[in-house]
Amino acid sequence: MNLLSDIITYVRRIIKSPSNAVISDNLIIDYINRFWMIDVDARVQLFDLKTTYQFQTQPGVDKYNMPLYNVQIEPGNQNIGLFPVYQGFLGPAYINGIQVSFHTQKGDFYGLFPNVVQNLGVVATGSNSAGPYTIQIPLFPGNQPQNPPFNGILRGHIDINGIVATGNNVDPPVAPQGNISGGIASVPVTSVQSAFYLTSLDADGNNVVVADSGWFVDTNVNLGYLMQPGKAPFGNQFLPVGGPPAVNSNTINYLTGEVNVTFPVTIPQDQNISAQVFFFQTGLPRSILYYNNTLTLRNPPDSQYLVQLEAYLAPAAFLNTNAAIPFGYMAEYIARGAARKILSDTGDIEQFQFYEPLFREQELLVWKRSQRQWTATRTETIYSKGIGSGIGVYTNIGGPFNT
Repeated sequence: MNLLSDIITYVRRIIKSPSNAVISDNLIIDYINRFWMIDVDARVQLFDLKTTYQFQTQPGVDKYNMPLYNVQIEPGNQNIGLFPVYQGFLGPAYINGIQVSFHTQKGDFYGLFPNVVQNLGVVATGSNSAGPYTIQIPLFPGNQPQNPPFNGILRGHIDINGIVATGNNVDPPVAPQGNISGGIASVPVTSVQSAFYLTSLDADGNNVVVADSGWFVDTNVNLGYLMQPGKAPFGNQFLPVGGPPAVNSNTINYLTGEVNVTFPVTIPQDQNISAQVFFFQTGLPRSILYYNNTLTLRNPPDSQYLVQLEAYLAPAAFLNTNAAIPFGYMAEYIARGAARKILSDTGDIEQFQFYEPLFREQELLVWKRSQRQWTATRTETIYSKGIGSGIGVYTNIGGPFNT
């Protein structure tokens, strides 16, 4: 049984177009994908699409983007670009099997874990040149990274819109050392969240600002590229390379605090160069913020930890007539949904209005299947788990358990 082929046949019956001469199978598949990928998850939350998203943390990394599907190619060589694998995340959330707090409001999360900017004062002085400069950011308790890294500098981040803009499904984006000029400018300014800054003044008293870019050296994930921040939409610029690329490529080592930089303009002799950073102490994360399709962990992890969250899948595409859809009971619903979009685009309002009640009927039937699963779980009350099942010596109603 080939469900996708059956769906195509059923769509043709609804739109009264039995032949490829009027509308091709490839175009129908495109409409099926548009309905399945874009409309379904927005119209109904299906139990069959609920799943668990899990990943391993990287030591010292506090931000993780929602993953993206790779580029998919429909019949007819039509590309389906990068888009999120999941519709979103929700609690409960677990790290190494321990339930942790899950936030979707930045105010609540950063009220508990404030990002305090550390103004380090003067870390170097100008030499009447743009560079290169080698600067050591004073870390505590020493300048050598520990294993695991118990302290370090928070790193810049590029959100998933920025990852999509790079055209590569590599997160975080990387580039060979000394070869970053095109990459930085390709990412929208609004998608870059810098966490490290060097500041100074030029000969005319204008601000000179260098920040981390969210790009990393492909051979060292702890070595981040620096940039000259600019205005939206694509104003961020790469910095000139001073000296051999292997020696100085405008980078910061987030674990050791060593910075190699060439400024975009000359820094006058003895002019102060200051740094702003977010220092952190790593550990076992105990809280997660989900915001802007990004998961932020506090504390930043000091090792690999397994993170698990509830999620709803964003359906992938049906790529050819040999691929069966994952849920057979949805075949008619998908067919009617795709046909509905075709009738709408072709302006066949009479047919659209005739079939609309039948489409709604199929949607209710699909939705009902999920509701039956949800209703199998009892709605919890303060009494549903029995007396004495609260935390510690307290009952579910908040009072002490008397023995």
